[in-house]
Amino acid sequence: MNRSLVIIFLVVSASLATIGSLAQAQIITPGGSPLIAPLPPPPPPPKIAAPVVPKLDELPTRNYVPAPRPSFSDKITTCLEEGAAAGLAPADRAAYSAGCANSR
Repeated sequence: MNRSLVIIFLVVSASLATIGSLAQAQIITPGGSPLIAPLPPPPPPPKIAAPVVPKLDELPTRNYVPAPRPSFSDKITTCLEEGAAAGLAPADRAAYSAGCANSR
């Protein structure tokens, strides 16, 4: 009788343990949802590179690029703005801007 009770107890406890683990896998954590996708992995850390240190006996290289020349339209606009800032009337600004743009 004791053996049969022990066997029955083992069978019942094994079946309860299996059911408990299956039920536990279905529990949704608080704030979670099965419809929400998991977060993407974090981005890789930034690459850290040592700055280039100039050598003492080497002259620095410079790239001297001349500034682009303004177009005639830009010259006229600048001269009209200067004339307006000086308080010239519209008729006087036209004459001033023509002479100003040609002299630049």
